[in-house]
Formats: sequence, structure tokens, C-alpha cells
Amino acid sequence: MPTAVMMEENFDKLLEQCEAQELEAPGGIATPQVYAQLLSLYLLHNDMNNGRYLWKRIPQAIKSANPELGAIWAVGQRIWQRDFPGIYTAIAAFQWTENILPVMEALQESTRQRAYSLVAQAYTSITAEDFAAFVGYSVEEAVKGVVSQGWQADPATRMVMPKKPDPPPVSLVPNEQQLARLTDYVAFLEN
Repeated sequence: MPTAVMMEENFDKLLEQCEAQELEAPGGIATPQVYAQLLSLYLLHNDMNNGRYLWKRIPQAIKSANPELGAIWAVGQRIWQRDFPGIYTAIAAFQWTENILPVMEALQESTRQRAYSLVAQAYTSITAEDFAAFVGYSVEEAVKGVVSQGWQADPATRMVMPKKPDPPPVSLVPNEQQLARLTDYVAFLEN
């Protein structure tokens, strides 16, 4: 099994465990470590609504006593604002603890993959500098990355030309199945 899949499954299990620990916490207040892991995992899964509500229900005393929680929320705010360069800056600006570091590294990589996908869908060409800011790399690293993905990079104009993603396959319904659905629909309307 590829390591990315194994890590994703581990993060899913960890998310379930953290949610259970928060629910079963004495007095309804979990430890700062549980809150930090839960918030970072919500961000990793791009579940901003649960992340926001978790931030609101964390007691103010825990927020102010744990700077890592504030740093995680700063990353969440950048995600909410769709500030891709700010996301990478906020992740790099803090020295994460060993239980949060793997989640933040995975968050950075998933954000980078999302940026690649968004650029491929939205742009026919983009300056190398703007693209590098979107993916959180230096211009040279970004250009190497696009070439490895089959995109084109023009060093003279310093432009990157994304390769358009393949459209998703259209699922065709067999004629007999389509006819049966239509018959059921017409019969429903007549009754």
C-alpha cells in the first residue's frame, strides 16, 4: 500500500480518535493536544466549518496558554481567505510539535496539490513568479515541478503553460436502463 494512502488512513483514524476524545473528555473540555490535533486534522481535510466551530468552542484559557493552537488557527484563516502564499508562510513560521508536524506537512502538500489543480483548470498561462507563490516554492523549484508534471515552461517569457486536466469520463447509462427509468417516471406522473 502506498505511503500516502497509509498516511491518509492514519489521519482519518486519528481524526475519529480525537473527536471521540473531545466528546468523552471530563467536563466537556479536552486537552490542548487533542484540540491542536483535531483542528489541524480538520484543516487537512479542508473541513473549514468544523474547524471554525471547534475554534469557537475551545475555551479562551486554553487558546491563550497554547501558542500552537493560535498558529494552527492562523493557517486556518489563510485557508479560509484562499491566501495560498500566506498558508505556506504560516506553516513555515512556527516550530510545530512532533504530533502536529506530520499533519502540517501533509496539509502543505495537499494545499500544493490543490494549487496545481486549480492553476491547471483556470489558466492557459501564468507567470512563473505567480505560480511559484501559489505552490509555495521558489521560482526554480516551481518550474522544475511543472516540467515534471508535463507542463510547459518558457524561460524567455518566464511563463508556465499548464497541461489541461483530462475531463472526467461521462458515465453512459445503457439504453435499456435509461428506457426503464423513463418508463418509471412517466408511470409515476400518470398516477
